[in-house]
Amino acid sequence: MTAARQPESTEAFPPRVLREYALLADGERGILAGPRGDFVWMCAPRWDSDAVFSTLIGGAGAYAITPTDPRFVWGGYYEGGTLIWHSRWVTSTGLIECREALAFPADPHTAVILRRVTALDGGAVVRVVLDARADFGRCAMTDVHHHQGVWTARSGGLHLRWSGAPGAKTTGDGALVVDVEVETGTHHDLVLEIGEHALATPPVGAAFAWEATEAAWAQAVPKLSATLGPRDARHAYAVLRGLTSAGGGMVAATTMCLPERAEAGRNYDYRYAWIRDQCYAGQAVAVTEPYPLLDDAVDFIAERVLADGPQMKPAYRIDGGPVPDERSLPHLAGYPGGAAKIGNWVNQQFQLDAFGETLLLFAAAGRHDHLDSDHWRAVEATVAAIEARWGDPDAGIWELDNQRWAHSRLMCVAGLRAIAGAAASHQTGAWSSLADAIAADVGSDCVHPSGRWQRSPGDERVDAALLLPAVRGALPCSDPRSRATLAAVADELGREGYVYRFRQDQRPLEDAEGAFLLCGFLMALATHQEGRHTEAMSWFERNRAACGPPGLFTEEFDVRQRQLRGNLPQAFVHALLLECAAQLPRAWNEP
Repeated sequence: MTAARQPESTEAFPPRVLREYALLADGERGILAGPRGDFVWMCAPRWDSDAVFSTLIGGAGAYAITPTDPRFVWGGYYEGGTLIWHSRWVTSTGLIECREALAFPADPHTAVILRRVTALDGGAVVRVVLDARADFGRCAMTDVHHHQGVWTARSGGLHLRWSGAPGAKTTGDGALVVDVEVETGTHHDLVLEIGEHALATPPVGAAFAWEATEAAWAQAVPKLSATLGPRDARHAYAVLRGLTSAGGGMVAATTMCLPERAEAGRNYDYRYAWIRDQCYAGQAVAVTEPYPLLDDAVDFIAERVLADGPQMKPAYRIDGGPVPDERSLPHLAGYPGGAAKIGNWVNQQFQLDAFGETLLLFAAAGRHDHLDSDHWRAVEATVAAIEARWGDPDAGIWELDNQRWAHSRLMCVAGLRAIAGAAASHQTGAWSSLADAIAADVGSDCVHPSGRWQRSPGDERVDAALLLPAVRGALPCSDPRSRATLAAVADELGREGYVYRFRQDQRPLEDAEGAFLLCGFLMALATHQEGRHTEAMSWFERNRAACGPPGLFTEEFDVRQRQLRGNLPQAFVHALLLECAAQLPRAWNEP
């Protein structure tokens, strides 16, 4: 099917390279903002709802504030420890900023988008385009009305209210457009509300909403002054907070179907809460202090374990419901190099390592005395699930074919050892014995002739994920198999300061896929654990630079082209950056 033609009002905002997009998020939904002041992606009212702005993947719908002077250059920055973004344009006549955010804390039923245009030097004229199109671009705005300076409209099942654009005109394709002039040293506010129910309350006041949002971010993100690169560490925490809903679930990414590799079919919907990813985030936070994101992770995952036990899925919607099956959206062209897909086949998988990561998360919380009686019941349910299923083949961390992956089993060993060390229970002896039995089993069928760990009994390749068991304490880093694995990963999978997951075929690594930033940060932790601090810093610094001006990371980094690949932003990369920033300045076993 041919992709639908875009309306004229949004044709001016084609997809850009991912490094140029900034994130606005409030825990319940997110927006990608481009260099032309264009909001090209937003699902409303919730993360996994249909998109109302979708030009990023070939749909329609955008909300843009762009200088009318065609000669401008773009920049931008976040206010420290927040997801309040400033787009900044230098034009031929002056300097313009647009401060923008999703109002925070969030209403789960209504998104409130704040935008403030300021003329810093010279008068500013910006063109504002509002073209909300629900259902991935299928539903134009209808019932468009203006009353006392406020616009109201519908788009599909969504209700819209827009303040600050009384002079807007409706275009032939249904968008609202207005040129806003701002004098030097002054600002102009626009507030857009998008709700799943009728907006009966008075319009949101810009000044009050900005004040509340600033205060909420100041409370939500800690200073993290003892970390390495506190600015980046705080930004990573802010991103994780922005991706975490009031119910505790953290989405793996804001976006869907952004390709990891052009025309390779590797483009997925990550707008759901992966158990493993949220465990990574909780463990990273626990290295610093028991900040709220740790409790969010523990509460959300404990509920999943207690509800589903050995049948726990690898991922859920943020409300705890099942992830919908994958299906195509043929009316969308997709991001260049990819195809538009919604839903995810992860709901059909078993991923054993998620149970080990769950125990590691609980152990990290336990060390801070942040486990209550329900959490300990979840601990016991997780151990029981491992007892029942550790011998089963699973899809593994990379979600491949079912095998008895060494990484999956060893992460259960790490989790059992960690929770046994954190508990004061008569059962801990049994938990340690189970860990020993699983470790012996992996040692019997997944040791390569060279002495390192191999991926599975039938796959002799080295895998960067096999750095993690030693980092998490499944076995000592001094174990010969750990040291041999670390050396093999560095030699076979390390290139130019980055790390690839595994060798897919005989092609050069960079021809098969991008470097995996998660693995680069794992290498930093693994070398630091060995006492090779300078080398650890080198891995850390190289990988934390693999981003664009907004400081957001995707799953993969194309080393040759220096471009981001995959969904944006990827939560687990920010989690591992935060963990490295907290861990590298201290001795490995320092509390």
